[in-house]
Amino acid sequence: MKKTCLLLLSGVLMCGSAFTQTAVKEVPKGWHMLDLQKDGYYGIDVEKTYNDLLKGRKSVPVIVAVIDSGIDTTHEDLKPVLWRNPGEIPGNGIDDDKNGYVDDVYGWNFLGGKDGRNVNKDSYEAARVYYKLKKKFGDNIPDEANATGEALEEIEMYKKVKNLIEGDAREASLNVMFLKNIVEKMPWADSVLQSSLKMKEYKGDDLQRFKPASSVESQAKSTLMALFLGFQASEMTNTRLIKMTDEFYTGEKSKADAVQTEPKDYRGEIVQDNYDDINDRYYGNNDVMAGTPMHGTHVSGIIAAARNNQLGIDGIADNVRIMTVRAVPDGDEHDKDIANAIRYAVDNGAKVINMSFGKSVSPQKRWVDDAVKYAASKGVLLVHAAGNDAKDIDVNDNFPNPIFAGDTSARANNWITVGASGDPAAGGIVGSFSNYGQKEVDVFAPGVKIYSTLPGGNQYGNLQGTSMASPVVAGEAALLMSYFPELTALQIKSVIEKSVVTPDILAQKPGTSDEVSVKELCTSGGIVNVYQAVKLAGTLSVEKETAPKPQQPVQKARKKSARG
Repeated sequence: MKKTCLLLLSGVLMCGSAFTQTAVKEVPKGWHMLDLQKDGYYGIDVEKTYNDLLKGRKSVPVIVAVIDSGIDTTHEDLKPVLWRNPGEIPGNGIDDDKNGYVDDVYGWNFLGGKDGRNVNKDSYEAARVYYKLKKKFGDNIPDEANATGEALEEIEMYKKVKNLIEGDAREASLNVMFLKNIVEKMPWADSVLQSSLKMKEYKGDDLQRFKPASSVESQAKSTLMALFLGFQASEMTNTRLIKMTDEFYTGEKSKADAVQTEPKDYRGEIVQDNYDDINDRYYGNNDVMAGTPMHGTHVSGIIAAARNNQLGIDGIADNVRIMTVRAVPDGDEHDKDIANAIRYAVDNGAKVINMSFGKSVSPQKRWVDDAVKYAASKGVLLVHAAGNDAKDIDVNDNFPNPIFAGDTSARANNWITVGASGDPAAGGIVGSFSNYGQKEVDVFAPGVKIYSTLPGGNQYGNLQGTSMASPVVAGEAALLMSYFPELTALQIKSVIEKSVVTPDILAQKPGTSDEVSVKELCTSGGIVNVYQAVKLAGTLSVEKETAPKPQQPVQKARKKSARG
Protein backbone atom coordinates (compact mmCIF):
# COMPACT_ATOMS: atom_id res chain seq x y z
CA MET A 1 0.00 0.00 0.00
CA LYS A 2 1.14 3.50 -0.70
CA LYS A 3 0.54 5.01 2.73
CA THR A 4 -1.20 8.26 1.93
CA CYS A 5 0.06 10.13 4.99
CA LEU A 6 3.66 10.19 3.80
CA LEU A 7 5.48 12.95 1.98
CA LEU A 8 8.30 11.75 -0.26
CA LEU A 9 11.31 12.41 1.90
CA SER A 10 13.50 12.69 -1.16
CA GLY A 11 11.65 15.93 -1.76
CA VAL A 12 13.13 17.29 1.44
CA LEU A 13 16.65 16.54 0.33
CA MET A 14 16.18 17.78 -3.22
CA CYS A 15 14.46 21.02 -2.19
CA GLY A 16 16.80 21.69 0.72
CA SER A 17 16.51 25.06 2.38
CA ALA A 18 13.65 26.18 0.15
CA PHE A 19 11.52 23.36 1.55
CA THR A 20 12.57 24.21 5.08
CA GLN A 21 11.43 27.80 4.68
CA THR A 22 7.98 26.83 3.41
CA ALA A 23 7.55 23.94 5.84
CA VAL A 24 7.88 26.06 8.98
CA LYS A 25 4.67 27.92 8.23
CA GLU A 26 2.23 27.00 10.95
CA VAL A 27 -1.47 26.34 11.18
CA PRO A 28 -3.15 25.79 14.55
CA LYS A 29 -3.65 22.28 15.86
CA GLY A 30 -7.08 21.23 14.68
CA TRP A 31 -7.30 23.96 12.02
CA HIS A 32 -9.48 21.64 9.94
CA MET A 33 -12.31 22.05 12.47
CA LEU A 34 -12.32 25.86 12.28
CA ASP A 35 -14.46 28.49 10.52
CA LEU A 36 -13.01 30.68 7.76
CA GLN A 37 -15.07 33.75 8.68
CA LYS A 38 -14.34 33.61 12.40
CA ASP A 39 -10.91 31.94 12.57
CA GLY A 40 -9.37 32.70 9.19
CA TYR A 41 -8.66 29.07 8.17
CA TYR A 42 -10.31 26.97 5.47
CA GLY A 43 -11.74 24.42 7.91
CA ILE A 44 -15.11 22.68 7.86
CA ASP A 45 -16.91 24.61 10.64
CA VAL A 46 -17.30 21.74 13.12
CA GLU A 47 -17.25 23.75 16.36
CA LYS A 48 -19.62 26.34 14.90
CA THR A 49 -21.99 23.52 13.97
CA TYR A 50 -22.12 22.12 17.49
CA ASN A 51 -22.52 25.55 19.06
CA ASP A 52 -25.11 26.99 16.66
CA LEU A 53 -27.05 24.06 15.18
CA LEU A 54 -26.74 20.95 17.35
CA LYS A 55 -26.76 22.21 20.93
CA GLY A 56 -29.42 20.35 22.91
CA ARG A 57 -30.34 18.03 20.05
CA LYS A 58 -30.57 14.28 20.54
CA SER A 59 -28.45 11.86 18.57
CA VAL A 60 -28.14 8.12 18.12
CA PRO A 61 -24.87 6.14 18.18
CA VAL A 62 -23.33 5.25 14.83
CA ILE A 63 -20.65 2.60 14.22
CA VAL A 64 -17.82 3.62 11.92
CA ALA A 65 -15.47 0.87 10.73
CA VAL A 66 -11.87 1.88 10.09
CA ILE A 67 -10.26 -0.56 7.66
CA ASP A 68 -6.60 0.21 8.18
CA SER A 69 -3.30 -0.85 9.74
CA GLY A 70 -4.75 -1.27 13.25
CA ILE A 71 -5.63 1.03 16.13
CA ASP A 72 -4.03 1.68 19.52
CA THR A 73 -6.88 0.47 21.74
CA THR A 74 -5.12 1.86 24.82
CA HIS A 75 -5.15 5.49 23.67
CA GLU A 76 -6.68 7.90 26.17
CA ASP A 77 -8.67 9.75 23.51
CA LEU A 78 -9.92 6.62 21.74
CA LYS A 79 -10.77 4.20 24.56
CA PRO A 80 -14.14 5.89 25.25
CA VAL A 81 -15.21 5.67 21.60
CA LEU A 82 -14.08 2.18 20.59
CA TRP A 83 -16.71 -0.29 19.44
CA ARG A 84 -16.93 -3.31 21.69
CA ASN A 85 -18.67 -6.39 20.38
CA PRO A 86 -21.66 -6.82 22.71
CA GLY A 87 -21.92 -10.52 21.91
CA GLU A 88 -18.34 -11.44 22.74
CA ILE A 89 -16.85 -12.31 26.14
CA PRO A 90 -13.22 -11.10 26.09
CA GLY A 91 -10.43 -13.62 26.37
CA ASN A 92 -12.39 -16.85 26.73
CA GLY A 93 -11.26 -18.30 23.39
CA ILE A 94 -14.86 -18.92 22.33
CA ASP A 95 -16.82 -17.48 19.41
CA ASP A 96 -19.63 -16.37 21.72
CA ASP A 97 -21.66 -14.52 19.11
CA LYS A 98 -21.19 -17.28 16.49
CA ASN A 99 -20.04 -14.84 13.81
CA GLY A 100 -17.02 -16.98 12.90
CA TYR A 101 -14.43 -14.78 14.63
CA VAL A 102 -13.18 -15.75 18.08
CA ASP A 103 -12.84 -13.00 20.71
CA ASP A 104 -13.39 -10.19 18.20
CA VAL A 105 -13.92 -7.69 20.99
CA TYR A 106 -12.76 -4.53 19.18
CA GLY A 107 -12.94 -5.89 15.63
CA TRP A 108 -10.81 -8.27 13.59
CA ASN A 109 -7.34 -8.60 12.07
CA PHE A 110 -7.36 -10.19 8.61
CA LEU A 111 -3.56 -10.03 8.51
CA GLY A 112 -3.00 -12.41 11.41
CA GLY A 113 -2.26 -16.07 11.86
CA LYS A 114 -3.95 -18.47 14.24
CA ASP A 115 -0.57 -18.81 16.00
CA GLY A 116 -0.65 -15.12 16.99
CA ARG A 117 1.84 -13.89 14.39
CA ASN A 118 0.90 -10.89 12.22
CA VAL A 119 1.75 -9.54 8.79
CA ASN A 120 3.35 -6.12 9.17
CA LYS A 121 5.56 -5.69 6.11
CA ASP A 122 4.23 -6.88 2.76
CA SER A 123 5.04 -6.59 -0.94
CA TYR A 124 3.48 -4.44 -3.66
CA GLU A 125 0.59 -5.74 -5.73
CA ALA A 126 2.15 -4.95 -9.12
CA ALA A 127 5.18 -7.08 -8.23
CA ARG A 128 3.02 -9.93 -6.96
CA VAL A 129 0.97 -10.01 -10.16
CA TYR A 130 4.02 -9.53 -12.41
CA TYR A 131 5.85 -12.58 -11.09
CA LYS A 132 2.72 -14.71 -11.15
CA LEU A 133 2.16 -13.91 -14.83
CA LYS A 134 5.85 -14.12 -15.66
CA LYS A 135 5.82 -17.75 -14.55
CA LYS A 136 2.97 -18.33 -16.98
CA PHE A 137 4.11 -16.31 -19.99
CA GLY A 138 7.88 -15.98 -19.58
CA ASP A 139 9.87 -12.80 -20.16
CA ASN A 140 8.10 -11.78 -23.38
CA ILE A 141 4.57 -10.43 -23.38
CA PRO A 142 2.40 -12.51 -25.77
CA ASP A 143 0.71 -10.95 -28.79
CA GLU A 144 -2.76 -9.62 -27.97
CA ALA A 145 -4.06 -9.89 -31.55
CA ASN A 146 -5.45 -13.41 -31.28
CA ALA A 147 -6.24 -13.44 -27.56
CA THR A 148 -9.77 -13.20 -26.18
CA GLY A 149 -11.58 -13.35 -22.86
CA GLU A 150 -9.56 -14.21 -19.79
CA ALA A 151 -6.37 -14.72 -21.80
CA LEU A 152 -6.60 -11.18 -23.18
CA GLU A 153 -7.24 -9.79 -19.71
CA GLU A 154 -4.12 -11.53 -18.41
CA ILE A 155 -1.95 -10.27 -21.26
CA GLU A 156 -3.19 -6.72 -20.75
CA MET A 157 -2.55 -7.04 -17.01
CA TYR A 158 0.96 -8.42 -17.62
CA LYS A 159 1.79 -5.45 -19.83
CA LYS A 160 0.42 -3.03 -17.23
CA VAL A 161 2.27 -4.46 -14.23
CA LYS A 162 5.53 -4.76 -16.17
CA ASN A 163 5.37 -1.05 -16.98
CA LEU A 164 4.37 -0.24 -13.41
CA ILE A 165 7.16 -2.06 -11.64
CA GLU A 166 9.75 -0.79 -14.08
CA GLY A 167 8.53 2.79 -13.59
CA ASP A 168 8.25 2.39 -9.81
CA ALA A 169 11.71 0.86 -9.68
CA ARG A 170 13.23 3.88 -11.44
CA GLU A 171 11.48 6.31 -9.09
CA ALA A 172 12.25 4.23 -6.01
CA SER A 173 15.91 3.95 -6.98
CA LEU A 174 16.13 7.74 -7.00
CA ASN A 175 14.44 7.91 -3.59
CA VAL A 176 16.84 5.31 -2.20
CA MET A 177 19.77 7.24 -3.59
CA PHE A 178 18.62 10.50 -2.04
CA LEU A 179 17.68 8.89 1.28
CA LYS A 180 20.62 6.54 1.74
CA ASN A 181 22.91 9.11 3.34
CA ILE A 182 20.33 10.48 5.74
CA VAL A 183 19.11 7.01 6.76
CA GLU A 184 22.66 5.89 7.48
CA LYS A 185 23.28 9.02 9.58
CA MET A 186 20.01 8.78 11.55
CA PRO A 187 21.27 6.54 14.41
CA TRP A 188 24.39 8.67 14.88
CA ALA A 189 22.44 11.94 14.81
CA ASP A 190 19.83 10.61 17.23
CA SER A 191 22.52 9.42 19.66
CA VAL A 192 24.22 12.85 19.61
CA LEU A 193 20.92 14.66 20.17
CA GLN A 194 19.76 12.38 22.98
CA SER A 195 23.00 13.16 24.78
CA SER A 196 22.91 16.91 24.05
CA LEU A 197 19.24 17.33 24.89
CA LYS A 198 19.51 14.92 27.85
CA MET A 199 16.29 13.32 26.57
CA LYS A 200 15.85 9.77 25.32
CA GLU A 201 12.71 10.85 23.49
CA TYR A 202 12.23 14.33 22.06
CA LYS A 203 9.92 15.94 19.53
CA GLY A 204 10.49 18.17 16.54
CA ASP A 205 9.48 21.21 18.59
CA ASP A 206 12.16 20.34 21.16
CA LEU A 207 14.75 20.02 18.42
CA GLN A 208 13.67 23.25 16.75
CA ARG A 209 14.33 25.14 20.01
CA PHE A 210 17.68 23.43 20.59
CA LYS A 211 20.73 25.64 19.97
CA PRO A 212 23.78 23.53 18.96
CA ALA A 213 27.02 24.25 20.78
CA SER A 214 29.27 22.55 18.23
CA SER A 215 29.46 21.64 14.55
CA VAL A 216 28.71 18.02 15.48
CA GLU A 217 25.48 19.01 17.23
CA SER A 218 24.59 21.33 14.34
CA GLN A 219 25.01 18.53 11.80
CA ALA A 220 22.99 16.11 13.94
CA LYS A 221 20.20 18.66 14.29
CA SER A 222 20.12 19.31 10.52
CA THR A 223 19.87 15.59 9.81
CA LEU A 224 16.87 14.96 12.05
CA MET A 225 15.15 18.30 11.39
CA ALA A 226 15.05 17.45 7.69
CA LEU A 227 12.93 14.44 8.60
CA PHE A 228 10.68 16.27 11.05
CA LEU A 229 10.04 18.95 8.43
CA GLY A 230 9.68 16.43 5.63
CA PHE A 231 6.91 14.62 7.45
CA GLN A 232 5.60 17.90 8.88
CA ALA A 233 5.56 15.98 12.15
CA SER A 234 6.88 18.37 14.77
CA GLU A 235 4.76 16.65 17.45
CA MET A 236 6.11 13.18 16.67
CA THR A 237 8.83 11.66 18.83
CA ASN A 238 12.28 10.89 17.44
CA THR A 239 11.64 7.16 17.99
CA ARG A 240 8.53 7.13 15.82
CA LEU A 241 10.05 9.41 13.22
CA ILE A 242 13.06 7.13 12.76
CA LYS A 243 10.82 4.04 12.58
CA MET A 244 8.60 5.70 9.96
CA THR A 245 11.61 6.74 7.88
CA ASP A 246 13.08 3.23 8.07
CA GLU A 247 9.78 1.71 6.92
CA PHE A 248 9.51 4.13 4.02
CA TYR A 249 13.13 3.56 2.99
CA THR A 250 12.74 -0.24 3.19
CA GLY A 251 9.61 -0.02 1.05
CA GLU A 252 11.38 2.03 -1.58
CA LYS A 253 14.24 -0.47 -1.65
CA SER A 254 11.71 -3.26 -2.20
CA LYS A 255 10.25 -1.38 -5.16
CA ALA A 256 13.70 -0.76 -6.58
CA ASP A 257 14.47 -4.48 -6.34
CA ALA A 258 11.11 -5.68 -7.69
CA VAL A 259 12.26 -5.88 -11.32
CA GLN A 260 15.00 -8.33 -10.37
CA THR A 261 13.64 -10.17 -7.32
CA GLU A 262 10.34 -11.98 -6.77
CA PRO A 263 8.64 -10.69 -3.60
CA LYS A 264 8.39 -12.89 -0.55
CA ASP A 265 4.95 -14.28 0.28
CA TYR A 266 4.72 -12.53 3.65
CA ARG A 267 0.97 -12.94 3.99
CA GLY A 268 0.75 -16.56 2.85
CA GLU A 269 3.38 -17.73 5.33
CA ILE A 270 1.50 -16.25 8.29
CA VAL A 271 -2.23 -16.20 7.46
CA GLN A 272 -2.32 -19.64 5.82
CA ASP A 273 -5.81 -19.39 4.34
CA ASN A 274 -6.76 -20.56 0.85
CA TYR A 275 -6.22 -17.21 -0.82
CA ASP A 276 -7.85 -18.27 -4.09
CA ASP A 277 -11.15 -19.05 -2.32
CA ILE A 278 -13.06 -15.88 -1.44
CA ASN A 279 -15.47 -17.98 0.62
CA ASP A 280 -12.62 -18.97 2.97
CA ARG A 281 -13.40 -15.98 5.20
CA TYR A 282 -12.71 -17.09 8.76
CA TYR A 283 -8.98 -16.52 9.02
CA GLY A 284 -6.88 -14.02 10.95
CA ASN A 285 -6.85 -13.21 14.68
CA ASN A 286 -8.13 -10.60 17.12
CA ASP A 287 -4.88 -8.63 17.52
CA VAL A 288 -6.09 -5.32 16.10
CA MET A 289 -2.98 -3.37 17.20
CA ALA A 290 -0.39 -5.82 15.85
CA GLY A 291 2.56 -3.48 16.34
CA THR A 292 1.74 -1.16 13.40
CA PRO A 293 -1.18 1.03 14.48
CA MET A 294 0.24 4.46 13.54
CA HIS A 295 -1.91 5.06 10.48
CA GLY A 296 -5.19 3.67 11.80
CA THR A 297 -4.82 5.42 15.16
CA HIS A 298 -4.38 8.81 13.48
CA VAL A 299 -7.33 8.19 11.16
CA SER A 300 -9.61 7.14 14.04
CA GLY A 301 -8.85 10.24 16.10
CA ILE A 302 -9.88 12.49 13.22
CA ILE A 303 -13.25 10.78 13.06
CA ALA A 304 -14.14 10.43 16.68
CA ALA A 305 -11.53 11.23 19.36
CA ALA A 306 -13.55 11.81 22.55
CA ARG A 307 -14.94 15.33 22.53
CA ASN A 308 -14.78 17.82 25.38
CA ASN A 309 -12.66 15.62 27.65
CA GLN A 310 -9.80 18.16 27.91
CA LEU A 311 -7.40 15.67 26.33
CA GLY A 312 -5.48 16.01 23.08
CA ILE A 313 -8.02 16.66 20.35
CA ASP A 314 -11.72 16.52 19.60
CA GLY A 315 -13.00 14.27 16.83
CA ILE A 316 -15.62 15.39 14.33
CA ALA A 317 -18.47 13.11 15.43
CA ASP A 318 -19.60 13.01 19.07
CA ASN A 319 -21.74 9.86 19.20
CA VAL A 320 -19.69 7.27 17.33
CA ARG A 321 -18.10 3.93 18.02
CA ILE A 322 -14.96 3.04 16.07
CA MET A 323 -14.75 -0.57 14.86
CA THR A 324 -11.20 -1.73 14.13
CA VAL A 325 -10.71 -3.88 11.04
CA ARG A 326 -7.04 -4.55 10.28
CA ALA A 327 -6.41 -5.36 6.60
CA VAL A 328 -3.69 -2.91 5.48
CA PRO A 329 -0.01 -3.86 5.84
CA ASP A 330 3.13 -1.84 5.24
CA GLY A 331 2.94 -2.57 1.53
CA ASP A 332 -0.10 -3.17 -0.70
CA GLU A 333 -3.30 -4.56 0.74
CA HIS A 334 -4.75 -7.79 -0.70
CA ASP A 335 -8.14 -7.69 -2.43
CA LYS A 336 -9.44 -10.68 -0.51
CA ASP A 337 -8.69 -9.06 2.85
CA ILE A 338 -10.40 -5.81 1.83
CA ALA A 339 -13.48 -7.66 0.56
CA ASN A 340 -13.77 -9.63 3.79
CA ALA A 341 -13.06 -6.57 5.92
CA ILE A 342 -15.98 -4.73 4.28
CA ARG A 343 -18.27 -7.72 4.84
CA TYR A 344 -17.17 -8.06 8.47
CA ALA A 345 -17.87 -4.37 9.11
CA VAL A 346 -21.30 -4.53 7.50
CA ASP A 347 -22.31 -7.74 9.29
CA ASN A 348 -21.34 -6.28 12.65
CA GLY A 349 -23.32 -3.07 12.36
CA ALA A 350 -21.07 -0.43 10.75
CA LYS A 351 -22.98 2.28 8.87
CA VAL A 352 -19.89 4.12 7.61
CA ILE A 353 -16.62 2.51 6.49
CA ASN A 354 -13.44 4.57 6.14
CA MET A 355 -10.84 3.27 3.67
CA SER A 356 -7.59 5.25 3.72
CA PHE A 357 -5.53 3.03 1.44
CA GLY A 358 -5.02 2.40 -2.25
CA LYS A 359 -2.96 0.80 -5.01
CA SER A 360 -2.56 0.79 -8.79
CA VAL A 361 -3.51 -2.83 -9.50
CA SER A 362 -6.48 -4.88 -8.31
CA PRO A 363 -6.34 -8.43 -9.69
CA GLN A 364 -9.38 -9.67 -7.74
CA LYS A 365 -11.43 -6.50 -8.05
CA ARG A 366 -14.65 -8.44 -8.52
CA TRP A 367 -14.33 -9.74 -4.94
CA VAL A 368 -14.15 -6.19 -3.66
CA ASP A 369 -16.99 -5.09 -5.97
CA ASP A 370 -19.25 -7.83 -4.58
CA ALA A 371 -18.50 -6.66 -1.04
CA VAL A 372 -19.26 -3.06 -2.02
CA LYS A 373 -22.61 -4.17 -3.49
CA TYR A 374 -23.31 -6.06 -0.26
CA ALA A 375 -22.61 -2.90 1.75
CA ALA A 376 -24.96 -0.95 -0.51
CA SER A 377 -27.73 -3.50 0.06
CA LYS A 378 -27.40 -2.88 3.81
CA GLY A 379 -27.36 0.93 3.55
CA VAL A 380 -23.66 1.37 4.37
CA LEU A 381 -21.65 4.35 3.10
CA LEU A 382 -18.04 3.80 1.96
CA VAL A 383 -15.54 6.67 2.13
CA HIS A 384 -12.21 6.27 0.29
CA ALA A 385 -9.00 8.30 0.03
CA ALA A 386 -8.31 9.50 -3.53
CA GLY A 387 -4.58 8.75 -3.31
CA ASN A 388 -1.36 10.62 -2.94
CA ASP A 389 0.30 10.67 -6.37
CA ALA A 390 -0.69 14.17 -7.62
CA LYS A 391 -2.46 12.44 -10.55
CA ASP A 392 -5.76 12.75 -12.37
CA ILE A 393 -7.55 9.52 -11.44
CA ASP A 394 -10.05 10.04 -14.24
CA VAL A 395 -7.27 8.59 -16.40
CA ASN A 396 -4.96 6.89 -13.86
CA ASP A 397 -6.03 3.80 -11.93
CA ASN A 398 -6.52 4.00 -8.18
CA PHE A 399 -8.05 0.99 -6.44
CA PRO A 400 -10.41 0.26 -4.89
CA ASN A 401 -12.87 2.45 -6.75
CA PRO A 402 -16.64 2.56 -7.38
CA ILE A 403 -16.43 1.42 -11.02
CA PHE A 404 -17.49 -2.21 -11.27
CA ALA A 405 -15.15 -4.55 -13.12
CA GLY A 406 -16.38 -5.69 -16.50
CA ASP A 407 -18.86 -2.83 -16.89
CA THR A 408 -17.46 0.69 -16.77
CA SER A 409 -20.98 2.15 -16.97
CA ALA A 410 -21.99 0.53 -13.68
CA ARG A 411 -20.76 2.01 -10.43
CA ALA A 412 -21.43 1.97 -6.70
CA ASN A 413 -23.75 4.73 -5.49
CA ASN A 414 -22.77 4.31 -1.82
CA TRP A 415 -19.20 5.55 -2.34
CA ILE A 416 -17.42 8.88 -1.78
CA THR A 417 -13.87 9.50 -3.03
CA VAL A 418 -12.01 12.25 -1.17
CA GLY A 419 -9.12 14.49 -2.22
CA ALA A 420 -7.02 16.51 0.25
CA SER A 421 -7.52 20.24 0.71
CA GLY A 422 -5.28 22.57 2.70
CA ASP A 423 -4.93 26.18 3.68
CA PRO A 424 -2.83 29.03 2.24
CA ALA A 425 -0.84 29.01 5.50
CA ALA A 426 0.06 25.35 4.95
CA GLY A 427 1.07 25.28 1.31
CA GLY A 428 -2.12 26.02 -0.60
CA ILE A 429 -5.84 25.34 -0.79
CA VAL A 430 -5.26 21.85 -2.28
CA GLY A 431 -2.60 19.41 -1.10
CA SER A 432 0.27 19.31 -3.58
CA PHE A 433 0.29 15.51 -3.30
CA SER A 434 -3.44 14.92 -3.73
CA ASN A 435 -4.98 13.01 -6.60
CA TYR A 436 -7.88 14.75 -8.31
CA GLY A 437 -10.46 14.14 -11.03
CA GLN A 438 -13.62 15.86 -12.25
CA LYS A 439 -15.31 12.48 -12.62
CA GLU A 440 -13.69 10.25 -10.00
CA VAL A 441 -13.02 12.55 -7.01
CA ASP A 442 -16.28 13.58 -5.35
CA VAL A 443 -15.15 16.14 -2.77
CA PHE A 444 -12.11 17.66 -1.13
CA ALA A 445 -11.57 17.76 2.64
CA PRO A 446 -8.73 18.95 4.88
CA GLY A 447 -5.75 16.60 4.63
CA VAL A 448 -2.69 18.82 5.11
CA LYS A 449 -0.99 18.94 8.51
CA ILE A 450 -3.84 17.31 10.41
CA TYR A 451 -3.34 16.92 14.17
CA SER A 452 -4.66 13.69 15.67
CA THR A 453 -3.98 10.70 17.90
CA LEU A 454 -0.79 8.64 17.59
CA PRO A 455 0.10 5.28 19.21
CA GLY A 456 1.53 5.35 22.71
CA GLY A 457 -1.51 5.86 24.91
CA ASN A 458 -1.33 9.64 25.11
CA GLN A 459 0.56 10.74 21.98
CA TYR A 460 -0.58 13.21 19.29
CA GLY A 461 0.92 14.67 16.14
CA ASN A 462 0.51 15.86 12.57
CA LEU A 463 0.27 13.65 9.50
CA GLN A 464 -0.99 14.52 6.06
CA GLY A 465 -2.41 12.99 2.93
CA THR A 466 -5.72 11.94 1.48
CA SER A 467 -5.59 9.34 4.27
CA MET A 468 -6.39 12.21 6.61
CA ALA A 469 -8.98 13.80 4.31
CA SER A 470 -11.06 10.61 4.03
CA PRO A 471 -11.77 10.31 7.79
CA VAL A 472 -12.80 13.98 7.83
CA VAL A 473 -15.62 13.00 5.47
CA ALA A 474 -16.30 9.74 7.32
CA GLY A 475 -16.64 11.77 10.52
CA GLU A 476 -19.00 14.19 8.80
CA ALA A 477 -21.11 11.30 7.49
CA ALA A 478 -21.28 9.73 10.95
CA LEU A 479 -22.31 13.04 12.52
CA LEU A 480 -25.12 13.44 9.97
CA MET A 481 -26.32 9.86 10.46
CA SER A 482 -26.22 10.35 14.22
CA TYR A 483 -28.37 13.51 14.26
CA PHE A 484 -30.55 12.64 11.25
CA PRO A 485 -31.03 8.86 11.56
CA GLU A 486 -34.09 8.95 9.32
CA LEU A 487 -31.92 9.81 6.27
CA THR A 488 -30.54 7.02 4.12
CA ALA A 489 -26.87 6.50 3.27
CA LEU A 490 -27.55 7.77 -0.25
CA GLN A 491 -29.18 10.92 1.13
CA ILE A 492 -26.20 11.47 3.43
CA LYS A 493 -23.85 11.16 0.44
CA SER A 494 -25.95 13.66 -1.48
CA VAL A 495 -25.99 16.10 1.45
CA ILE A 496 -22.21 15.96 1.81
CA GLU A 497 -21.66 16.61 -1.89
CA LYS A 498 -24.31 19.33 -2.29
CA SER A 499 -23.18 21.29 0.79
CA VAL A 500 -19.56 21.80 -0.24
CA VAL A 501 -18.07 25.30 -0.28
CA THR A 502 -16.00 26.43 -3.26
CA PRO A 503 -13.00 28.48 -2.10
CA ASP A 504 -12.77 32.02 -3.45
CA ILE A 505 -9.09 31.48 -4.28
CA LEU A 506 -7.46 29.37 -6.95
CA ALA A 507 -5.64 26.11 -6.25
CA GLN A 508 -2.42 24.89 -7.77
CA LYS A 509 -3.31 21.80 -9.73
CA PRO A 510 -1.28 18.97 -8.16
CA GLY A 511 1.73 17.94 -10.18
CA THR A 512 1.61 21.11 -12.30
CA SER A 513 2.13 24.86 -12.00
CA ASP A 514 -1.42 25.59 -13.27
CA GLU A 515 -3.79 27.61 -11.09
CA VAL A 516 -7.37 26.37 -11.29
CA SER A 517 -10.64 26.48 -9.38
CA VAL A 518 -11.41 23.51 -7.15
CA LYS A 519 -14.41 23.06 -9.45
CA GLU A 520 -11.99 21.69 -12.04
CA LEU A 521 -10.57 19.09 -9.64
CA CYS A 522 -13.64 17.22 -8.38
CA THR A 523 -17.27 16.44 -9.17
CA SER A 524 -18.88 18.54 -6.45
CA GLY A 525 -16.59 21.51 -7.00
CA GLY A 526 -15.66 22.20 -3.41
CA ILE A 527 -14.52 21.41 0.12
CA VAL A 528 -16.87 19.70 2.56
CA ASN A 529 -18.52 21.88 5.20
CA VAL A 530 -20.27 20.36 8.20
CA TYR A 531 -22.24 23.50 9.02
CA GLN A 532 -23.79 23.69 5.56
CA ALA A 533 -24.36 19.92 5.55
CA VAL A 534 -26.29 19.98 8.82
CA LYS A 535 -28.46 22.85 7.56
CA LEU A 536 -29.23 20.95 4.34
CA ALA A 537 -29.87 17.68 6.19
CA GLY A 538 -32.33 19.53 8.40
CA THR A 539 -34.45 20.52 5.40
CA LEU A 540 -34.51 16.94 4.10
CA SER A 541 -35.36 15.65 7.55
CA VAL A 542 -38.31 18.02 7.87
CA GLU A 543 -39.56 17.03 4.42
CA LYS A 544 -39.32 13.36 5.32
CA GLU A 545 -41.06 13.80 8.67
CA THR A 546 -43.92 15.90 7.27
CA ALA A 547 -44.53 13.93 4.09
CA PRO A 548 -47.93 12.21 4.11
CA LYS A 549 -47.69 8.54 4.84
CA PRO A 550 -48.98 6.30 2.06
CA GLN A 551 -52.17 4.50 2.92
CA GLN A 552 -51.77 0.82 3.44
CA PRO A 553 -54.14 -1.26 1.31
CA VAL A 554 -56.71 -3.23 3.24
CA GLN A 555 -56.00 -6.91 2.88
CA LYS A 556 -58.98 -9.17 3.19
CA ALA A 557 -58.47 -12.59 4.63
CA ARG A 558 -58.49 -15.26 1.97
CA LYS A 559 -60.44 -18.36 2.70
CA LYS A 560 -58.36 -21.46 2.83
CA SER A 561 -59.04 -23.69 -0.09
CA ALA A 562 -59.65 -27.36 0.32
CA ARG A 563 -56.15 -27.89 -1.07
CA GLY A 564 -54.53 -25.91 1.76
